[in-house]
Amino acid sequence: MADLQADFEQAQKDVETLSKKPGNDDLLALYAHFKQAKEGDVSGKRPGMTDFKGRAKYDAWAKLKGTDAETAKQGYIDKVNALLDADKK
Repeated sequence: MADLQADFEQAQKDVETLSKKPGNDDLLALYAHFKQAKEGDVSGKRPGMTDFKGRAKYDAWAKLKGTDAETAKQGYIDKVNALLDADKK
């Protein structure tokens, strides 16, 4: 089986090669999986109502609460691969 950490690091590089910026939902999924993989469960207070971007990022990350780092890394890799496949079409 391939080394998950190496695949995760490669996915971080590969996402930079996309020809167009992913949509907001995809960006939030990437952010949430990356943060869960690197830092674990979300911490701190949820941003206020006027911080739309911060609130969306917090909420996306919070949905992954309890997800272990390996699963989060695989989720990130899978999302990057899906974006790369869509980018080729």
